[in-house]
Amino acid sequence: MTNLFSTFDPCTGKLSMNWISTLLFLLILPKKFWKKNNTQETMMNLMFKFLNKEMKMNTKYKSIKMLMISMMIFILINNMMGLLPYVFTSSSHLMFSLSLSIPMWISYMFFGWKKNTKLMLTNMLPKNTPTLIMPLMILIELTSNLIRPYSLAIRLSANMIAGHLLFSLMGEKNMLLFMIIMLFMMMFELAVSIIQSYVFMTLMSLYSSEV
Repeated sequence: MTNLFSTFDPCTGKLSMNWISTLLFLLILPKKFWKKNNTQETMMNLMFKFLNKEMKMNTKYKSIKMLMISMMIFILINNMMGLLPYVFTSSSHLMFSLSLSIPMWISYMFFGWKKNTKLMLTNMLPKNTPTLIMPLMILIELTSNLIRPYSLAIRLSANMIAGHLLFSLMGEKNMLLFMIIMLFMMMFELAVSIIQSYVFMTLMSLYSSEV
């Protein structure tokens, strides 16, 4: 296993349990033992309030707010778990990200074409489009719509892979300078983990506003 990408291999043996790391978030979710909220629950509630306000601006459907927020928390925890030593980063795999983006996108399409057919047809052709290029614009809009879940999944996986590859390359160095650089890289990766989960949730909610 000397390959640089071996750290992203989900099958490292006959009894490999790398994908179980995806369920580790169940161990760190705040549990209600006391009548008064603890610090972790208080922080979670504040984050939920902020995300709820964000959802109100991004989508007109109230029913998907909890789904989008839950999806973000799920991705965020998996991203941050991947920063721990010897913990498999499931969010760096397209299998993980595509399993979240494709079902949501398909559900949007089914709902949009069934309930708002006229709106979906209108979105296929921008206003004031010249008659000569109408077929081309329809083809472009259709293509851009079809690749949305894939671009969303690739964005998440690629950003998680990039940081881990840098860690792997710099981990072989023991110089003090590289240790300082890796400290800043860890802070940067933490920010990337948060931002990517937020971007995934935001784009998914914005897609829902078009159906």
